[in-house]
Amino acid sequence: MPFYRRIPKRGFNNPNRTEYAIVNIGRLAELGADEVTVELLREKRLVRRGMPVKVLGSGEVPKAITVSAHAFTKSAREKIEKAGGKAEVVA
Repeated sequence: MPFYRRIPKRGFNNPNRTEYAIVNIGRLAELGADEVTVELLREKRLVRRGMPVKVLGSGEVPKAITVSAHAFTKSAREKIEKAGGKAEVVA
């Protein structure tokens, strides 16, 4: 029997998993824009082309901004709304 069949495989790799391009809200605040979209992030080369964008809650938002992304963490959404901004989910 071949070697690769004798050795047990570890873990489970989901072939249908969605991989996100990750951006922290601290980086969004550094952009200085009032409205942040996926196109703007791709233009500034913060995310790769063709990947959905997920915003994480690391950092602070000093002013109200409107963020459009594919997914948000709970803490990121809370920090954006606490600063008076809006977190919009793009389909």
